[in-house]
Amino acid sequence: MIRRLQFLLVAVVLILAAFTTGQGFLFYAVYLGLLAVGGSYVLTRFGLADLEAGYRVDHRQGHVGDDLRTTYSISNASRLPKPWLEVYNPTDLPVPLPGRALGLRSWAQRSWVAIVPLTRRGTYRIEPMVVRTGDPFGFFEAAATVGRPTVVTVFPRVVPLPRWRLPHANLEGAHSAPERTLQTTPQATTVRPYAPGDSFNRIHWRSTARLGEIQVKEFDLEQTADVWLFVDLDIGVQGGTGDVSTVEESLRVAASIVHDAIVENRAVGVTTSGHRLVSIPADRGPRQRLKIMQLLAAVDGDGHAPLGEVLLSGLPRLRRGMTAVIVTPSVDRSWVRALTGLRGRGVAAAVVTVDASSYERAGRSGRGGQDDELAAESQQRRALSFALAEYDLKSYAVAAGDDLGAVLA
Repeated sequence: MIRRLQFLLVAVVLILAAFTTGQGFLFYAVYLGLLAVGGSYVLTRFGLADLEAGYRVDHRQGHVGDDLRTTYSISNASRLPKPWLEVYNPTDLPVPLPGRALGLRSWAQRSWVAIVPLTRRGTYRIEPMVVRTGDPFGFFEAAATVGRPTVVTVFPRVVPLPRWRLPHANLEGAHSAPERTLQTTPQATTVRPYAPGDSFNRIHWRSTARLGEIQVKEFDLEQTADVWLFVDLDIGVQGGTGDVSTVEESLRVAASIVHDAIVENRAVGVTTSGHRLVSIPADRGPRQRLKIMQLLAAVDGDGHAPLGEVLLSGLPRLRRGMTAVIVTPSVDRSWVRALTGLRGRGVAAAVVTVDASSYERAGRSGRGGQDDELAAESQQRRALSFALAEYDLKSYAVAAGDDLGAVLA
């Protein structure tokens, strides 16, 4: 805008000087300026004509550490060349998609692939593709948008857990649950009349022959395979900043356990205590994994519910044969009492403690201060470990920089 005002001022002065003095070279400069401005306008006006462009994102969901591939293509269907084009996608991704400046000859086509790493979990928006052109002097420019916005969801990083094993639950006196599941499990409990949409491999042929109409099997949830995670996101117990924080580590632990359990065909439920308490009932399959990963990608460590309250409200839902996994950076021992009655109900429990003091030290990067507070928290963490061992509760301690697969072994 400033350049245009400067040019307009120079043009007015030049025209006034030409008509005032009558000098021939001034009129020559005026005509040359008009030719340059007119040519620039025409070049910009037709710079985007007969262009075909598009982009495609290879996947809209991924985990931290994956790469996002975006394929671009642009072609010139005109006899006139396009000497200067700029192509880019505005986005709020932590690592933005790189733009490209290029030129196209007549009837030419270009395509390329942009690869950026997914470095932070969350939901991000990729705006429509922008194609921009202009003149060499910068007097005019034109732009056009192509396509629709794309939403990319980045899930927490999944760490392989080759030796992770859940505690064994007590199954004496187990009974069938009142609800039935649509998935096929080893526990076939009853039969019912065939309904449209039922799979043919669920038909119970003996009952069909005996009753004279098609009967299909109904299944009970496999109780020994159920896992319920409680992820503590209370803002008062978190430590560290950014990717080096207890929030991100807790979500990495939860995502890794969920992925491992779903692969083993276990039913998984999750409760998170972020800004609001969110629970996803236990189920199995890829759809359940997607729902849980979307939840873990959206939550943050901004909750205000202590872990003890979360456990008191959530543990009564667990039935015999389930396993509760608690992921927390809390050093308060009061919530341990809520787990002491699980064994009598036939519910197993495992606790993953995340060392907030280690993430504070890692985040400070050598800055001094607060050593007394960190030492006191380390002492409280040791006391929590003794309390868990006293009630024979399996526990794992995760600190900053630890190999998660080795710790949860």
